[in-house]
Amino acid sequence: MVEGWARFAMEADLLVPVPASRARQRQRGYNQAAMLARALAEGVAVPFCLQALHRIRSTPSQVGLDQNARRENVRGAFMADPRWVSGKRIVVVDDVCTSGATLEACAAALYQAGARSVWGFTLARVILQQEDC
Repeated sequence: MVEGWARFAMEADLLVPVPASRARQRQRGYNQAAMLARALAEGVAVPFCLQALHRIRSTPSQVGLDQNARRENVRGAFMADPRWVSGKRIVVVDDVCTSGATLEACAAALYQAGARSVWGFTLARVILQQEDC
């Protein structure tokens, strides 16, 4: 991810991981997005903040949902803290981007809290198959 960061000439004031639900974090024992964001922060010398973005409601798994259902599933699921994000260039870090719905929901919360700009940065990207019309 550090190499990708350099390749895309990313600029940010703060790295923020996508928050896992309490249940998922308890089940796994860790938040993979937070682990990636912390390591990336060390590699690119940009601050990392767990307190900037919170999941305010649990959401069912996105697996098997189409793009519209994914957006609806995570709409309003996050809240950002203006004390950490107001006026800052934020990069949201996650492990995988499938439809972009989670990153969009995170960005909406960050913008609502006053972020100057928001970008998503993920380890992997899944390409969804489009159904034939």
